[in-house]
Amino acid sequence: MSRSVLLLRAVNVSGRNSVPMARLREVLATETDLAEVSTYIASGNIICATPKHPEAACAAVRAVIHDEFGVDTPVVHRTNAQLRASESAQPFPEGEVKFVHAMFLEGAPARGAVEALEQRLLPAERLELIGNDLWIDYGADGVHSTKLTKAVLDRALGVAGTARNLRTTRKLIELTG
Repeated sequence: MSRSVLLLRAVNVSGRNSVPMARLREVLATETDLAEVSTYIASGNIICATPKHPEAACAAVRAVIHDEFGVDTPVVHRTNAQLRASESAQPFPEGEVKFVHAMFLEGAPARGAVEALEQRLLPAERLELIGNDLWIDYGADGVHSTKLTKAVLDRALGVAGTARNLRTTRKLIELTG
C-alpha cells in the first residue's frame, strides 16, 4: 500500500497552535478514515496510507484539528512519489540541508507570485517553483533573517502552504516509502 504525508501548517510553534501529536493520532484513528496513522516530530507531519480522496482527507483532518484543539490549520497532502519527484528536482543541491526548504502548496500559486517574491530576496537567497512546491534556499543566514515572512509568502502566493527543510523532507520520503 502506498503511503503519504499530510502536512500541517504552523502547529506547535513558539507555544501557539498546540496540537499534541499523541492525542492527534488518537483522534484521527477514531474520527477519520485514515489508515496506518503515525506522526513525525511535533511540527505536524502525519504519515498514513494514501487516502482514496486526498482533498476530502485534508478537509477531514483540518475539521478534526479545529474541533479537538481549536486550531485552524491548512493541511497539505503529498504522496511518496510526489515528495521524491520534488526532492529530486529541487534546484539547490549544493545548499545546506537546514537552510533549503520546500514550501508545499495546496495548489498552484497566483500568477506572478515567484517574480513578486524574487524582489524580496536577500542577496544569499534563491527560490524556484517546481510544480506546486516552492523551493527556497535561505543561504548561510538561514530563515531568521529573511524578508520572506509568512505574510509576504501568503500575499504573493495566494494559496496556503507549509514549509519543511530538506532534512525533514528527506525523512518524510523515507517514512512514506
